[in-house]
Amino acid sequence: MPDDQKNTASPGIPAATIVVFRNSTAGGPPELLMVTRSRTMTFAGGAAVFPGGRVDPADYALGEKLSDSLPPDEAAHRVAAIRETLEETGLAIGISGRVDADRARQARAMLLKHEDLAPVLRALDWKLDLEAVLPFARWFPRNERIPRVFDTRFYLANLGTGAVDIAVDQTENTKLYWITAQGALDAAACGELSVIYPTRRNLERLAQFTDFAAAARNCAQYPVKIITPFLEMRDEERWLCIPDDAGYPVTGEPLESVARG
Repeated sequence: MPDDQKNTASPGIPAATIVVFRNSTAGGPPELLMVTRSRTMTFAGGAAVFPGGRVDPADYALGEKLSDSLPPDEAAHRVAAIRETLEETGLAIGISGRVDADRARQARAMLLKHEDLAPVLRALDWKLDLEAVLPFARWFPRNERIPRVFDTRFYLANLGTGAVDIAVDQTENTKLYWITAQGALDAAACGELSVIYPTRRNLERLAQFTDFAAAARNCAQYPVKIITPFLEMRDEERWLCIPDDAGYPVTGEPLESVARG
């Protein structure tokens, strides 16, 4: 990390995100579930992102109870990723038991009322399958010049056929849709989508995968490490970069281009 960033670290807000895969009906690359955030949101307003949000105290409490094979902090982040996906999209990812569209809608309504996943699990006799969400990446800017710094863990989950109902949570998001990683990059390139720097880098990495199994192999090849973007001068131009050993095919972009995106 450059010297001018060494003393600007600040505590990050713990957050978790799931990249949900489904098989393409056309037989092409897998489709990913993305949401467009409301322009009124402080963080990434108007941007296309993956479902997710901050880790709540209730997530830590539930994670503590479910941490037999995982550290409690990691379990809490996976709980948060599952909860946020259910809350924002209506998808019951990482849940075992009798799951169908009607019960998922019921669970979502209960979750919006209680803001806690534990009573929802009890009411529907569901259990969490934390191994169903695969660790993919962790991004943490560590820069006090950014008003709200999130320490975000990214996970992958496989929906398979994708024959499910989804519905946008319009308190935070304005659009919910399935799109391939390359399709999202193409849409961003022509101005149809707005994507923030971490999302762009993650989409470039995700675009390499022909199916979920390929993504899983890539995760095994590149264990999760904290990714902290840093500034670097290249040919008298400032670039925003990430480490080149974390599995990403593109590791830098001119800062001017980042600002436009």
